[in-house]
Amino acid sequence: METAGKSVPTIPGNTFLYQLKRKLPYIISYGILAVTTLPVIFMYLWLIIQSFASNMKYGLIPEGFSLENWEFLWTNIVYKGAELPSIWTATWNSLFFAGMLTVLEVLIGVMAGYALSRLTFPGREQILKITMILHAFPSIALLIATFYILNFMSLYDSLFGVVLVKTALQIPMTTWIIKGFFDDVSWDLEWAGLIDGCSRIKVWFRIVLPQVKPGIASVSIFSFLSGWSEFLLLYTFIVSNENVTLASFLQRLTSDPNMVNYGVLSAISLFYLIPVLVFFIFTQKSLMKANVGGVKKV
Repeated sequence: METAGKSVPTIPGNTFLYQLKRKLPYIISYGILAVTTLPVIFMYLWLIIQSFASNMKYGLIPEGFSLENWEFLWTNIVYKGAELPSIWTATWNSLFFAGMLTVLEVLIGVMAGYALSRLTFPGREQILKITMILHAFPSIALLIATFYILNFMSLYDSLFGVVLVKTALQIPMTTWIIKGFFDDVSWDLEWAGLIDGCSRIKVWFRIVLPQVKPGIASVSIFSFLSGWSEFLLLYTFIVSNENVTLASFLQRLTSDPNMVNYGVLSAISLFYLIPVLVFFIFTQKSLMKANVGGVKKV
């Protein structure tokens, strides 16, 4: 470095302090992230080790390697002297429940969101105002009323019946999110299609829907994850072994704290996580592209 024709030597200490000052915000941010995420990472590591260990000394130190905890993949578990349903039956039921929920929620939410965004009809503003209020109702407050409705419709102990209940509870939020994405689509695109002779449905399907693919993708992902992790409604309204899901299956293993086999419980918990991880790996790009659309008009 030169000043007024004279060279000034660079002081190493000043350079170090300057670099430290620049990196201090990153150091603090990563430090906070490490402190908050390490406990979660350790819990998952414990889960993996516990599922493959023949014994855990003091609950932390694995002793020996064994696949005994994973025998539920090819044999049924006997718990309290009774044989539990097949894990594959529970897995299929969980996939059916999450898949049906996703299809119905996205289909209804997309149509309702478009109608609220583009169409003018009596009561539109009132519907928009009460949408979030409907979503705010906790599921547990509606259990008794839901039981009477499902029983009256002969849908008690039916996966499809619970799918309808879960869909009804999720639709308000889905509609609100999708409406925000439709609000961001320019009217000019629709007018261009209508001028070219396309019908309103054709314009919606071929021109508008492709513009809101990120919103549809994000809603689909969250719908599937919500259905896959659902417990309360399924635990309350599903009683037969033929309709049991993985969440209810895990609850049965923990119904008696004195008889819990933590090795088997850890293995089944990992098995429960695998579809979610696979689903996230294939959908993370769509999820990262999605941003919550702005609700610009009421």
